[in-house]
Amino acid sequence: MTSSASAKVSSLADQYVALSLDFDPIGAYFYGLESPSHSRLVDRSPAALRAFERKEDALLDQLNRIPRESIAATDKPTAALMRESIEAEQQIRVCKLELWAVSHFTGWQMLFPDLADLQPVGNPAHRTDALKRWGSMPKYLDVEIANLREGLRQGYSAPQPVVKRVIQQLDGMLAAPVDKSPFISPADRDEDAAFKKQFRAVIEQQMNPAIKKYRDFLANEYLAKARDTLAVSALPDGLKCYQAFLRMFTTLNRTPQEVYDLGERTVAENAAVVAELGSKLYGTRDIPAIAQKNNSAPENKFKSAEESLAYSRELLQVALAKTQPLFVKLPDQAVILEVMPAYQDESGMSANYMFSADKSKPGRYLFPMKHWQSDTRGSSEVTLVHETVPGHHLQIALASERAQPTKISKLVSNSAYLEGWARYAERLSDEAGIYRTDFARISRRIWPARGMVVDPGIHAFGWSREKAAEYLKSTGRFDATTAEETVDRIATMPGQLTSYDTGGLEFFALRKESEEALGSAFDIKQFHRVALEEGAVPLQELREHVRAWVASQRSGTGPAR
Repeated sequence: MTSSASAKVSSLADQYVALSLDFDPIGAYFYGLESPSHSRLVDRSPAALRAFERKEDALLDQLNRIPRESIAATDKPTAALMRESIEAEQQIRVCKLELWAVSHFTGWQMLFPDLADLQPVGNPAHRTDALKRWGSMPKYLDVEIANLREGLRQGYSAPQPVVKRVIQQLDGMLAAPVDKSPFISPADRDEDAAFKKQFRAVIEQQMNPAIKKYRDFLANEYLAKARDTLAVSALPDGLKCYQAFLRMFTTLNRTPQEVYDLGERTVAENAAVVAELGSKLYGTRDIPAIAQKNNSAPENKFKSAEESLAYSRELLQVALAKTQPLFVKLPDQAVILEVMPAYQDESGMSANYMFSADKSKPGRYLFPMKHWQSDTRGSSEVTLVHETVPGHHLQIALASERAQPTKISKLVSNSAYLEGWARYAERLSDEAGIYRTDFARISRRIWPARGMVVDPGIHAFGWSREKAAEYLKSTGRFDATTAEETVDRIATMPGQLTSYDTGGLEFFALRKESEEALGSAFDIKQFHRVALEEGAVPLQELREHVRAWVASQRSGTGPAR
């Protein structure tokens, strides 16, 4: 029974990946999978979306018919990933996301330039595909405009501040000459002169006019009708929508109140540690005073944007060296710091990590330069380890190097695991001696878990923009500008900011539980191996997997490593 169940799980997961990529072929490029088409963009028309949902539901129904006890341990991650992905998708449908899909973080204008960098070229077939795909962008944007108009009719819209940021990004795109367009990469990478000319013509005569049309729609028609509230609860079925966002980002069915309460408890615990540090360093236990003194210390400041960039690049080498003893191995794939494109930086994008499925290319930590005068050495150190090593790059690159990664493990992940590991990495970096300053030790404790408070505060409990911004500024991590940017990030990605500490607390708890159970036999390298080896699984699967390892170690049945 186990063998047949495993075969069925594997087959269904592969069908789900094929279905997902057939619907949206561009995801393949980002996850190291083979795209079924290099010539089209996703069809986000209502008919196409509903057809995809029906097929998803049918696959989940087949998966749920397999008794869970009959699924082998090696196939449980596959089943968990597929089940979580579709169940979360089913819940999020109440939000009708396509009807208000304007986002300066996750919008097409953020994704498509990266897709252009990955568009295959170099032979006649690929050139034809590239011209067809990017020539279809006007149709794609017409569908987006139609969806947004229908959203306004039904009472769905994005927040006005978010719309303004997207318009700013589009203005930056359109201001670039064709040879500097964010989409020029296919022409730059191909040696055929005729194709170069044709692709430039597509940008100039089709893509840019379509982007301009979309931009003008947002500015002249949509903006005035967009909601002036931040909370997703202002939309039809908004509280159900927020609950669905929490599930999607955390993989748990906690209510907004449960998230908020856990956040407040964790913030209080962190504040007690910060107070102790502040008492020793600054002679005060007052958190705002500690934050102010920490951020204003001259030795915690940079003298130029270039110094800020150099500081993080140098710290990356320190992080690599001091992380190595804590893991069985580090990723083979390199990671680099790269200055963030100006049109993203200027619109309020924060630092972020971009994985490359092509192992010959490094992972990229996109480093914003705009706020160097308000950035600090301490916060830069925390962000660096979060995004690179031992944070996102280490986890994602190691997962890609698994001996036999499944297709679904490449395609499906979740924010609670990814961001939770990165939050855990912030603490691990303190233990490893990566941080150079006490500034970083304060910075890493003064912010965590506050996202679990401010996010539901905005979306479920009626916090105003001003209250949320003041709460963020009180941590000392945010000045007025970055606080406003973070508020708009929360507005455009409801629930996402709760995932960091939802996942981080799970990693902390599982490590403590493992240390207590194994005592002197606990091996930090092996704990990290086990916590990472299944990839970005739902938190319940992570918990079961780590506990099974602990049980095998205690019974002496665990494999020798």
